[in-house]
Amino acid sequence: MNPASDSSFQNSSPFTRSLLAPNPGPMSLDGTNSYIIAGPDARGVVIVDPGPLDESHLAALAAAGTVELVLITHRHKDHTEASLRFHELTGAPVRAADPVQCHGGEPLRAGEVIYAAGVEIRVLATPGHTSDSVCFHLPGDGPDGSVLTGDTILGRGTTVLDYPDGRLGDYLSSLDTLESLGPATLLPAHGPVLPAVDAVCREYQAHREMRLEQIREALARLGAQAGVQAVTDAVYPDVDPSVRWAAETSVAAQLDYLRG
Repeated sequence: MNPASDSSFQNSSPFTRSLLAPNPGPMSLDGTNSYIIAGPDARGVVIVDPGPLDESHLAALAAAGTVELVLITHRHKDHTEASLRFHELTGAPVRAADPVQCHGGEPLRAGEVIYAAGVEIRVLATPGHTSDSVCFHLPGDGPDGSVLTGDTILGRGTTVLDYPDGRLGDYLSSLDTLESLGPATLLPAHGPVLPAVDAVCREYQAHREMRLEQIREALARLGAQAGVQAVTDAVYPDVDPSVRWAAETSVAAQLDYLRG
């Protein structure tokens, strides 16, 4: 079977397809969505987040077309582990905001506009999940455009801030940036495609405000200097032990935000 015609490729927008990596888990949901970007009649493709080091997954991505460029949304291993190997397979430069994640390409710059595979790709700095998180806005992708959000916004559930590298103040500003794109199609690195990024941003903002209010109430009961573990017990009393660390990380980020 030709991997490029494999039914495992999903049409995600007029200019994109996705391929789900075989790395499901509590934090990666069904797995990492690697995206293939190509405009009409383009021979070349851009790959976003090649994902884990899985040779069959990489072979399928490499067979999707002549790979002109590889883009990385952020440094986490489930997005970048295969980057160097994929660069070796295709010769395509790998570009990320973090120079450590670049292979044969320059670091991405906030506000940069890239033209590749017949598509205009705008680089948006969206720190918060991590300090190096970026999103890729495709303004010509359908009537309202699309945006590849990495882990800044998920297709299901909400995002964990990788504190102290990721900060809540930065994240709230990034949500404002994405909301300003209007009803662009939301192409997340985990979970399903969603129809309108602005509506999801408002849901995320409301969720963050709810959590902050819960933290404030917990501090009022426990004392202003209560620690992360005590506040986590109060705000996330039923959290599964396997993701307790994520709850504690989120609480730490929120305490840092509230305490300035």
